[in-house]
Amino acid sequence: MAADEAANPEPSTGEGTSTKTKKFDPTKDAGAEGKRKPRAPKADAAPAGEAGEKAEGAPKKVRSNTDNTGGRKKRGRPMRGKSKRLTAMAEKVDINKAYPIDEGVKLLKAVTGGTKFDQTINIVLFLGIDPKHADQMIRGSVSLPRGIGKTKKVIAFVDGNEADEAKAAGAIEVGVDDLVKKVNDGWFDFDVAIAHPRTMGKVGRLGRVLGPLGKMPSPKNGTVTADVGQAVKDFAAGKIEFRNDTGGNVHAIVGRASFSESDLKENINSFIDHIRRLKPATSKGHYIKKISVNGTMSPGIMLEVIQ
Repeated sequence: MAADEAANPEPSTGEGTSTKTKKFDPTKDAGAEGKRKPRAPKADAAPAGEAGEKAEGAPKKVRSNTDNTGGRKKRGRPMRGKSKRLTAMAEKVDINKAYPIDEGVKLLKAVTGGTKFDQTINIVLFLGIDPKHADQMIRGSVSLPRGIGKTKKVIAFVDGNEADEAKAAGAIEVGVDDLVKKVNDGWFDFDVAIAHPRTMGKVGRLGRVLGPLGKMPSPKNGTVTADVGQAVKDFAAGKIEFRNDTGGNVHAIVGRASFSESDLKENINSFIDHIRRLKPATSKGHYIKKISVNGTMSPGIMLEVIQ
């Protein structure tokens, strides 16, 4: 009894009196040592040791990208096949043949029909250059004799008398400080930006926003020039810019499907001659290896290469 009272002291009531402690009853659901009996395990539950081993030994569920037959699961919509029009047009083109330019342009006019819009005619030249070397980079701009069938929105970073000349030549926006702030705030509704050399100190800060868009003025493509008025006139009329990609290819627009065969031929020859004049001195072997022309929704046509 003394041991029970020592283990369970009587609480104080604050008035100097104490209440009687509840005596231990060995007949109730308690062990001989006064502890609760452990709860009986469920019939379907495994012992703790076995459960731990089962959890460790059980294989983890892994999401598989294959179906039950071992094949790859199909995700999303399947890719659409070629249209009937494109299939019919592709049958007219021999992919293993390089056509003379007269025959190639005539075939190009034949395969670009049947659409609801005026297709853009593109040209691709595969060059024998090493794009890793800076002295073999092909970059610039050129005005085609027959244009490209599209006008461009041009802005000019210039002030003073040159600003009036640029505005008269067709620039949609001119200025320096205000125009730099407008572009830096996110206005990009233009195709080409022209800059006078004396404004490049302020225009240079736009490199981080115009560079990724390919609209940053640069002396290499003729968009940084003292003759701003003439540059605005040329680019507004359709002067094109080009630059080789990492594979050594140069892409450009040379007209529209609505152009006559003679106009397309003249633009194509003019662009090829311009690229030929830009051959790097360090380029070895054949410079122009392949030439291909195509419409927006038409098969490509290989042209003969005259070195």
